[in-house]
Formats: sequence, C-alpha cells, structure tokens
Amino acid sequence: MTLQQLTYFLAAIEHGSFSAAAASLHLAQPSLSEQVRRLEDELGVALFHRLGRGLAPTEAGQTLRPHAERVLAEVEAARSSLVDVRELRGGTAAFGTFGTSRYYLGARFVADFHHRHPGVRVRVLGQNSSEVVSAIRAGELEAGVVALPVDDEGLEVRPAMRDEILACSADPSRLRSAMTIERLARGSLVLYDVTFGAQDPTRRQLAELAQRAGVPLAPAIDVEDPEVAIDLAADGAGDTIVARGILHALGRRVPRRLGWVPFAEPIYEHLAFVWRRGTQLSPATRAFVTMAEDRLSDLPRRVERVPRRRAPRPNGR
Repeated sequence: MTLQQLTYFLAAIEHGSFSAAAASLHLAQPSLSEQVRRLEDELGVALFHRLGRGLAPTEAGQTLRPHAERVLAEVEAARSSLVDVRELRGGTAAFGTFGTSRYYLGARFVADFHHRHPGVRVRVLGQNSSEVVSAIRAGELEAGVVALPVDDEGLEVRPAMRDEILACSADPSRLRSAMTIERLARGSLVLYDVTFGAQDPTRRQLAELAQRAGVPLAPAIDVEDPEVAIDLAADGAGDTIVARGILHALGRRVPRRLGWVPFAEPIYEHLAFVWRRGTQLSPATRAFVTMAEDRLSDLPRRVERVPRRRAPRPNGR
C-alpha cells in the first residue's frame, strides 16, 4: 500500500469515476485505474462497484476511506512541519555555550536571532566548554561554542576567533611591564570559573606555564563570575586575568582603578564551534551557528582596540 495508491483511491471516490479522478490529478486514466487495481489485489477485497462508467465504493471501500484520509492528512502535516523547519518558520536551535561566552555573543545576539526568525525556538545551555562537549556527544545539544582545548574525539571543530588574556591589577607597581607567570605566581591571585576549576581551558594554560617555569600557582580567592573577580582585583584583593573581549564588552563598567597589561609570553583564549562529526545540523541550529560566526568574525578587530591601561596611583582613585 502506497501513498500514491491511497491518493488515487480517494480521488476516485470523490469524482465517481476513474477518468474524472485521473483528469483531476492530470494523469492518464489507465495509470490511475491500474494503481487502484493493485491496491485491491494487495488488500484482497474490491473497493469499488463498477457501474458502467461510474464507480461506487463497496463496504470495504467505505471502511478504508477514513483511514486513507487520516494517513494522507498526517503526511501533509509532517510535510508542512518540515517546510516550516527548512524555511525557518519553526524548529529549535539547540546550542551550547561556556560561561563567559555571553560577553562575545550574549543576550543581544539571541534577541537579534529571535527577531530575524521569530518562529524558531532557541535553547542556549551550558556553563563550561567540557559540559557543552559532553552534551553534544550525548545528543542533548546539536552544536556549541567552546574555548579550546577540548577533547575533540568524534567532533567537528571550526575555529571562530582568538582573544588575548590580560593580567589585571589595581597596583600600579604590578603593571610596569608585561606580566610573567613568575610574577603572577608571587602575588595574590583571584580567579573565576571555580566550579570547573582545572577543566577551564584558560586555567589549564596558566597551570602549564607555571609548571614549565617551576613555580606554584594557586589562587588566593576563587569565584564563579569574572565580573566578581574584576571587582575584587579593583578593590586590591589581588591580581586577576581577563580576556580583552570581556573588557571590551564591559566597557565603562570596568572600575577605573583597575589596570591591565599583556603577558610577556602571550596567552590566548581560542574559541571554536563544535558539533558531532558526520551530523547534519538542523536548519534552525545551522542558521544560529552561521549568524554567530558572522557576529564573531568582526569581534577581534573591535576587541584589539582595548588599549593597555595602567592602574592609577592610590590617591588618584
């Protein structure tokens, strides 16, 4: 039993003859009547009484009719739903992010996407790059943006941008020259992203630099949010590290008493889009990724404009 046969069967009932049904479907009459005959053979019952040039459904035909109508209606509904998804009138964009990605994409980006595709439901989840990768592997998310490095087994990884990590302090003496890992280790340190700690890619880079230099590196204060770390550093609780992109996003919200310098051996945060290898993204998620790529492609030029800033002397606060 095929959808074509059911379509021909219903057309024959509606029009009362094979010739009229074929004409309505722009078919040759023998083709339509042959498909109805094959349907009858498969079911083992006659579906029509042949009345001269006309047709009348048998009891079996009357019994089949509502089932055929329901099947074709469901198929049409499925087709319409897929058209909505394909043309971004529906569907879901399921996307994962890490904690500080809000400074690169953020609420404005999601709002812009929703404005462009109001029929698409948006799900943005995640707290850390490793969590995003795990959710993608488990099929809970289609794609995401992460900070590298991550375990990329089974994943497609498409680099998006890099952002330089800066050393921040309210103590002018700490910012007279580019920061070294040795000097960073000698001071009091405030770090964010405490929940994932050593799994955080930037913390891993710092730990590797400290290990190569043979110095211990342990934060005096661990917090979750980078803005809290910035405020603590601005209040003199210790030095912290912040990506240029975060400082750019915060703008005038960065305390004036905080200064920053690059590292002597530059440290970068590398952002990338990831999804399961060999998987075709849904139209909604693919559109979300494309728009996010466009948004991030222009960001490095703006982020690089964040100048070096020395912290003012205490009496200049």
